[in-house]
Amino acid sequence: MPAKAVCVLNGDVTGTIYFDQRDEKSPVVVTGQVTGLTKGKHGFHVHEFGDNTNGCTSAGPHFNPEKLEHGGPTSTVRHVGDLGNIEAGTDGGVTKVCIQDSQISLTGPNNIVGRTLVVHADPDDLGIGGHELSKTTGNAGARIACGVIGLAQAQ
Repeated sequence: MPAKAVCVLNGDVTGTIYFDQRDEKSPVVVTGQVTGLTKGKHGFHVHEFGDNTNGCTSAGPHFNPEKLEHGGPTSTVRHVGDLGNIEAGTDGGVTKVCIQDSQISLTGPNNIVGRTLVVHADPDDLGIGGHELSKTTGNAGARIACGVIGLAQAQ
């Protein structure tokens, strides 16, 4: 049975991101757009809690049920929520998002529904930047937008 989810991002930038999964064994297709990003790469992660009561801070750390080190989306060792970067072209323009990921899910133990999607100010170094935060956050900087991932209406 196909599953769908959606996240409305709010903060210094805004956007709407959609999550589609054909069945529990299929990758999740992440699409949508973010408006207002500065040019360049921005960390893009699913965080543990669907709690935005204190802005994006209350979303907690990256979703990491296996307790592994931070990595990139294609890394063998990574947090489930490590989706890498999205890249903005012109300042303030619309950034299109199109990602396929086999670790996140809309069902089962790696279910991201009810968790928070966060866009960061800086690039995610994918755990290989050598900074003290590389292995935990990818040194991706401030949380500039976030939103809780919720079930979407079937279309």
